Amino acid sequence: MGTYNVPRNVKGEGRILFIFSTKSLIYTCIFGAVGLIFYFLFTLMKLKMVGIIITLIFALIGYIIGMFKMPEAAGLEITRKTGGENIDDVIKRYIKFKNRKKKLYVYTKEEKLNG
Repeated sequence: MGTYNVPRNVKGEGRILFIFSTKSLIYTCIFGAVGLIFYFLFTLMKLKMVGIIITLIFALIGYIIGMFKMPEAAGLEITRKTGGENIDDVIKRYIKFKNRKKKLYVYTKEEKLNG
């Protein structure tokens, strides 16, 4: 008898606590740490609840950036070009483009006319 591979759904095995992928957990922690700075500032002003809300909002933004993909919508130019890509990849490419001071190099092939 031969052996056969049985296909199985492996989509959730790389997840932590069922909702976090490794990348989204890292982004959530980083943005949550930024939110904690605001939490401590608002705690000094005796606005603890505002600080907690801002920290949760920052953590949610980090989760969204790390987890979701750009939607594919034909109505907007950016979503037409980047639809289906991870949001963090789009942001990284945008930052690299801005650091090059919006220079876009285009190479063209010139043909010489005989005559």
